[in-house]
Parts: sequence; structure tokens; C-alpha cells
Amino acid sequence: MFRTLLGALTLPAFKLTAIKVAHTIVWGFFVACIAAVWVFAWNGKLLYATLSIGIVLVEVIVLVLNDLHCPLTPIAARYTDDRRANFDIYLPEWLAKNTKAIFGGLYAGGIILTLARYVFPAPWWNA
Repeated sequence: MFRTLLGALTLPAFKLTAIKVAHTIVWGFFVACIAAVWVFAWNGKLLYATLSIGIVLVEVIVLVLNDLHCPLTPIAARYTDDRRANFDIYLPEWLAKNTKAIFGGLYAGGIILTLARYVFPAPWWNA
């Protein structure tokens, strides 16, 4: 039914691939939002930094409500027995395993930088 360069792709494999693609796109969007917090805060665009923080906060709430797992993970688990850290996303395994620590730290740092810019709107920031 579904074809690839390597041959037939089964329906479960197709669904897993679709979930992995969607998960990777969503992950990339939130990584971009975390980076945007830093860029906006550093450049004094505090409204945009705050909006970026809020967007990522929605994802944090979703993760907390799902025992710190992406809601796509159990859906992907239906289509494979693989349980490596990256079975549900197109990332290197080391990054998938450490993504919460890496990007959680960057997110927290971005929040701190944004708060610092609100509290200390000194001209030396723009030097």
C-alpha cells in the first residue's frame, strides 16, 4: 500500500514514521521558542521574550500532566517494541535522553535573563 525506495512500508511503520515526524517538528518548534527567549531578552524585546516563555510554559504544563512524557510517546509505543530514548522522535539517542535537562536548563536560564532585563533595564545591556 505505502511504498518507499526500499520497498513496502507497513501501515504500523507508516504510522510510527508519521508520529516521529510530527514529534520532531513539535520538538523543533519548542526548541526555537526557547532560543527565542534568549534572543528577545538579550535584545530588550521583553514582550516577545515573555510570550515565548508562555508558549513553552504550555508545553511544560502538558509534560507535567503526562508524568513528564510527551503525549505522543504512548501513541508511538503502540507501533513498535523499541524503547530506546529516541524510538518516537528523529533525534540522536543521547539528545533524546537528555533533552529535558539540556533544554530545561536553557529555558530556566532564559527566564532568568528575561527577569533580569525587567528588573535591571540598565543601558549597559545594550553596550
